[in-house]
Amino acid sequence: MSRYNDIDMSRWKDYPDIFTDSLWIIEKRDNSGVHNGDYHGNFVPQIPHQLFTRYTKRGDWILDPFMGSGTSLIEAQRMGRNSIGIELQDNVAQEAANRISAEKNEACRACVFIGNSRCADIEKILRTAGAEKIQFLIMHPPYWDIIKFSDDPNDLSNTATLDDFLHSFGEVIDNTAKVLEKRRYCAVVIGDKYADSQIVPLGFHCMNLFLERGFILKAILVKNFGETQGKASKQGIWRYRALASDFYIFKHEYIFVFKKP
Repeated sequence: MSRYNDIDMSRWKDYPDIFTDSLWIIEKRDNSGVHNGDYHGNFVPQIPHQLFTRYTKRGDWILDPFMGSGTSLIEAQRMGRNSIGIELQDNVAQEAANRISAEKNEACRACVFIGNSRCADIEKILRTAGAEKIQFLIMHPPYWDIIKFSDDPNDLSNTATLDDFLHSFGEVIDNTAKVLEKRRYCAVVIGDKYADSQIVPLGFHCMNLFLERGFILKAILVKNFGETQGKASKQGIWRYRALASDFYIFKHEYIFVFKKP
């Protein structure tokens, strides 16, 4: 067995469902159990499932500082991993907590906290949850201001400029990665933005924040981007706009995987 996952390499052929390629084509979102796609900006459960399979063991602690609807905590609980989620909005956190408790796993813990991940007392949160360190950090931050999640000025989706967004996201990294165990992994799910007739490479800006802090880049994964509710009925319009102009329609987002040295 690996030091950081439960994969039995003597039976490596028995894991056909584990992704090992850098291109992730996920045709349909997993909506089983309490998983649902109603919350704006949540990610498909298959992403945390694949990452937890590759980089965590049963009983490990996972931290999600942008918990949202609780997708990663639900998946961690299903897989026997302990998890901590931090959410800025009270009502969103409560809805997530209710959803998570509906699939409670007695073999592990799932702990929901309301707070600002940029400055929350992360050590106190871990002590309250019963953890000393975390073994995996998963981040799915707002893609800057593409979706406005709240009116809270602490919400990263309300930052005025790209520099403000990156500075705030850097504060989240500094505050949460310090409790990540050495030589363990973290992942960031992020997409780019199109504004003022040009691409804002948000994903690579965020990637550089980790590299500047000494993290080791282990993977750049590209996942197909499914149709949003807003664009599902407007495919023809977007194709017309693309043909009439000089841009391509976004169909992907990034998953960056880092190792803490």
